[in-house]
Amino acid sequence: MTNQNLYAVLEKNFPKDRSKVCLYLPDGSTCSYEELDQKAAQVANLLKNKGVKKGDRVAMQTGKCPTSVFLYLGCLRAGAAFLPLNTAYTDKELAYFFDNAQPAVIVCVPDRADGIASVIEFEPKPEILTLTVNEDSHDVGSLPEAMLAQPTSFETEVLTNDDLACILYTSGTTGRSKGAMISHANLSTNAQALHDIWHWSNDDHLIHALPVFHVHGLFVALNTMLIAGASCHFLNKFDPNEVLDLMARSTVMMGVPTFYTRLMAEDRLTAEQTASMRLFISGSAPMLEETHAQFTKKTGHRILERYGMTEAGMITSNPYEGDRIPGTVGFALPDVSVRVADTQGNELPHCEVGILEITGPNVFLGYWEMPEKTAEEFRPDGYFITGDMATSDDKGRISIVGRGKDLIISGGYNVYPKEIELCLDDMEGVLETAVIGLPHPDFGEGVAAVVVPLPNSKGSFTEADVMAHAKKDLASFKVPKRIYIIDQLPRNTMGKVQKNIMRDQYKEAFS
Repeated sequence: MTNQNLYAVLEKNFPKDRSKVCLYLPDGSTCSYEELDQKAAQVANLLKNKGVKKGDRVAMQTGKCPTSVFLYLGCLRAGAAFLPLNTAYTDKELAYFFDNAQPAVIVCVPDRADGIASVIEFEPKPEILTLTVNEDSHDVGSLPEAMLAQPTSFETEVLTNDDLACILYTSGTTGRSKGAMISHANLSTNAQALHDIWHWSNDDHLIHALPVFHVHGLFVALNTMLIAGASCHFLNKFDPNEVLDLMARSTVMMGVPTFYTRLMAEDRLTAEQTASMRLFISGSAPMLEETHAQFTKKTGHRILERYGMTEAGMITSNPYEGDRIPGTVGFALPDVSVRVADTQGNELPHCEVGILEITGPNVFLGYWEMPEKTAEEFRPDGYFITGDMATSDDKGRISIVGRGKDLIISGGYNVYPKEIELCLDDMEGVLETAVIGLPHPDFGEGVAAVVVPLPNSKGSFTEADVMAHAKKDLASFKVPKRIYIIDQLPRNTMGKVQKNIMRDQYKEAFS
């Protein structure tokens, strides 16, 4: 049987000369494909020695560093399910993920270890390892220390297409997070499709300034780069000047719209500065047509916008060759089928707005420990209901026109209003709340909260108090950037809160 383990698929495409640089690091050092393979082997050996078995979960909440990549690849090799978590999550938020997934190993930054240990309630207790980057930009902690004693070779676990590679948590409108189960085939077929349609080669050099706890940075960027046997400028964070410096020796950049708006504020962004680049890709949030036009005017390059989600990786893409139309997300990837349907799953005529539904090898296995929720999200014929509102033209080009489920995308991160509302509703003196997304020049959408105090309690708390309450229990990207305290929420005749009225009323908040 051919090994369907994603690592085995990636490794087949590594350069014949393994001394080729895979990662160019910010401190000037490099990591070759040979070193990458050896480090992933050391992680896999360490996990096996810790008792991690096929299908066991390994959680990571650390900053971006080379060892975080080795950890991901080592988990794949060992047959473990990788569980990346946003570095902004608080201990209270982590407690739910850990209780639900019950990882065998947790990797975190050293100063979070005690807090994480305190919220673990399941047995057996997981092993907690640490990983961080010191002032000299070196990876330190108990994980890199333990790796040193491990062999640099490992026989990659033989897996099938449907074996679990990762669990990615995505919140729902009820506020309860769901763990999307991503298989090895989901990841490998998606990476191969993107490799083909975006014309990757082993001569490409990717500018990677995205986080690695997110689908975009971890799967879309890294997996596609690795399956091409290409090289990557692996940056700790997005810095416009650093990115502009790298463009002279790079060919591809992946980013969120915020990256592009910040680049356009720099005088150095010119056609000359970007002459070596062949492709700029944007995703994770909608891009304004104005941003497309301004970027093309300054550089001569047309940004390629695509569309994806946690449960399916990449779903559609504007073409590499041909029209890249601002405001659209292009066509379905090879072997992916999409349809715009009504609430019963009946396909609608072209140009009518409906719910986007999808099927294909990229679509996830289901939600971890939630069979009923999984069943709710799939049609009898196997199509997954994305919840995004879309239209399709007569050529099959998809445009996302809105989002069901009230999702906010801020700086490329998914923010679910209900989760924030539940947090704020717990504050003393609060009667009810409504959380909305408002246009933001940098983040695409900014989170805003409208708060109604209990009768006779108005004035007992301030906007600053509400924000401080949110910061205690919510990741920083979920904390409202604006707070409005009002007497009552607008409602229709059926008593439903009319968030559209509030979005219109406060639409200039971040102008």
